[in-house]
Amino acid sequence: MPNSNLRSRATSAILTHAFFRFESAATIALTILLAYFVPRPFEWWQWWYWLVIGAMAETLIIVTSLQDANTGAQVVAEMLREEFNPATIKTPKLRAAVQRALDYRHRIEATIRASERGVLREHLHDSTAGIADWIAQIFRLAQRLDAFERDEMIKQDASSAPKELRELEKRVEREDDDAVREQARHALESKKAQAANLDKLTNTMEKAELQLDATLTALGTVYSQLMLIRSKDDIEDSRSQRLRGDIAEQIAQLNELQGAMDEVYGKREAS
Repeated sequence: MPNSNLRSRATSAILTHAFFRFESAATIALTILLAYFVPRPFEWWQWWYWLVIGAMAETLIIVTSLQDANTGAQVVAEMLREEFNPATIKTPKLRAAVQRALDYRHRIEATIRASERGVLREHLHDSTAGIADWIAQIFRLAQRLDAFERDEMIKQDASSAPKELRELEKRVEREDDDAVREQARHALESKKAQAANLDKLTNTMEKAELQLDATLTALGTVYSQLMLIRSKDDIEDSRSQRLRGDIAEQIAQLNELQGAMDEVYGKREAS
């Protein structure tokens, strides 16, 4: 499951952050120094007592890091920005779309953290659990659109296909040699298949661009709905259920679109 995979990576990132933070490094260094230079400060003291105390302190640092919502949110945000780096998208409009999606996620997380601890915060967190998967899909969609926008070969093929089709059709009509006519007919069928695939690819990319805009709008809607839920004294299950449903529906639509893009790209590469 994508969401469980994200949680696993987020936990790993927080653990790494906890281990390399200043407090952790200082604890490890101090433990080693004390165990080496002051092995027995008291008669009853054993040198390995320092290791036990150091391990307990290190464990406390890790546990508090895992439980600290602000630390966790900061680490996950950095992880997502590194994994879904807008700078890797060369087309300005698409790069801005990825940046906007990340900004929405940051605002959504900040809204949840600003909520009072307890049932409301947990409820809001559960309602928006799919946002990270949503961001991942937006990034992959933007990558595909970026590659399409910068693919000069596709542009050349799409531009030259109509003229080449007309020329092949005329050649089939006027060719009097049966063998050559048959070869030209095969070439015509191949060119028609290529042109059809190019049309399908172009239409799919146009649909993907519209879907990207719609998804960003939906992210903004989720943010406003979240603010509305948080502003109410009581938790409305029906509103939260709709919020979860909207997120799941958007992810499903993005998955379906990714599948369609994979299909047309696969056909183009095979042709």
